[in-house]
Amino acid sequence: MSPAVVPPVGARIRQARQERGTSLRALAREVGVSPSLVSQIETGKSQPSVSTLYAITTALGISVESLFGIRESAVASAPAASPGTVPHALAALAADPGRRIGPLVGAGAHETLELDSGVVWERLGRVPGAETDFLLVTYRPGGSSSGSGALMRHPGTEYGYLTSGELVLTLGFEEYTLRPGDSVCFESTTPHRYRNDGEVPAVGVWFVSGDVQ
Repeated sequence: MSPAVVPPVGARIRQARQERGTSLRALAREVGVSPSLVSQIETGKSQPSVSTLYAITTALGISVESLFGIRESAVASAPAASPGTVPHALAALAADPGRRIGPLVGAGAHETLELDSGVVWERLGRVPGAETDFLLVTYRPGGSSSGSGALMRHPGTEYGYLTSGELVLTLGFEEYTLRPGDSVCFESTTPHRYRNDGEVPAVGVWFVSGDVQ
């Protein structure tokens, strides 16, 4: 994966936390994780699980979509970097926070988030002002949206279509097995969790709309 398509998630979380005036320890307490984990996520030493990522964005009042970019104010204070370096790539991403991604996004050009617990998100496109996460989601064998097994909930409405593999969805008190061609839709405030119990990756296209606080 080219460094140019790796979004600065930790830096964006730290910026949002500081703008909100929330201490690292207070955010950790609100999310229900340790301060050291939040620190590791902010510095890029650790990746959050899907459930932790949604808990952090909900606590900070920001959208998941916003994590794929970082504002110019944060870049302006950073030291200059030569073209081709990772900081240069991140600065390029930040040059226009309202940029459109599309209408055509070529294969290999997707911004990608490697999350904890064997989950990968690829942003398939973006229209400025649209409150929608448009993602290609991969759950590797054994992957789960929550490493602890806890159910998550977050603002928005969730739509998913599985293209390959199998994925188990726990939704409230029900459990569903998604197979290729199956689709799901539900309010994301309903406690839920995804996991891949199979031996091959589970891949699908997901939309989460209306998650901006």
